[in-house]
Formats: sequence, C-alpha cells, structure tokens
Amino acid sequence: MPSTASFVTSLGLATRPARLFSIVCLGLALQWLVGCGTAPMTRSGSGYSDGVEAPSRLTPEQAGDVTIYAIGLVGTPYRYGGNTPQSGFDCSGLIGHVYQTRAHVAPPRTVARLNGWGNPVAADRIRSGDLVLFSQRDQVTHAGIYVGQGRFVHAPSTGGEVRLDHLGSKYWATQQVAYRRP
Repeated sequence: MPSTASFVTSLGLATRPARLFSIVCLGLALQWLVGCGTAPMTRSGSGYSDGVEAPSRLTPEQAGDVTIYAIGLVGTPYRYGGNTPQSGFDCSGLIGHVYQTRAHVAPPRTVARLNGWGNPVAADRIRSGDLVLFSQRDQVTHAGIYVGQGRFVHAPSTGGEVRLDHLGSKYWATQQVAYRRP
C-alpha cells in the first residue's frame, strides 16, 4: 500500500500549503475509519440501545461527507451569529452550514432546538455525523459534530476558531452530553 504522502503527491496536492495537506490526510484517515470508530466513554441521556440503530435522514455517504467537510472547516474564526466560512461560525451556524452544504438537510438554527432534532442516540451507538450536545443544569448550551474516535468539531467561543476536540479531554469530560442522529 502506498504511503499517504505518495498518495497525496500523486493527486498533485504536494504543492499546496501544509494545512491542505493535513486536512486531506486527516480526511482520508477519517474516511477509512468512519465504519470502525469506537464510541467515546461519556455519559448520555436516553437513546436507542440494545442493538437498535437510531433512524437517520443521512445516508452513510452523507454522514462521511459531513464529517470530512466539518474537519476541513477547522481554523475558521468564531463569530456569534455566523453561519458561513467567510463570515465565521457560532456552534449552531457551523452545524447548519455543514449539514445544508453536504447533506442538503436543514437543522434548526439554535442549540436549544437542536436538542429536539433527529433521534436520541446512546453513547455506545454514536457514529460520525451525529450531533454532540452539551448541557448545564439541563439546558443545552453548546453543540458540535461527532467525527469519530471520541472527537468532535465545534465553534467554541468568541475570539476562538472552529476546532477539533476530544470528548474525553479535561473540560468536555465534565460536561453533561447527549447525542442526536439527524
């Protein structure tokens, strides 16, 4: 099997900036891992379990496209109310843009409404393309897109930028979390 670097070179991407190289490599790796990722070790509210798969509006291909596209937006500036790569994103604006662009599905615009969108998913059944919703005192305050291997993409806060974080990190592991499948 050829190395990732030789594959990227064969695609003519070797002359592009290092960021594009990293995104392509990460995208290829995630595309390969989409079907074999493991669920994160986190808490979750109610959801489908006992081997029952939560229904989804997305095909597996659309879920993969959502995942790869979301990762490609890492580094885009945060902007409250933002919903495009040019203007920046807040967390729900990022989710709306990614799902509309890659899956032609329009999620609600606020995190409060995202909490009722799609179907609940148990922590042991989460897969790439699902939503990760964080709550404080039973009120949803933040959301992101799960991309596999315990990681999610989100637009965290004013002055920040879209980033890839791990659900098991010190901060996120202390939050109440629920998962939803669009």
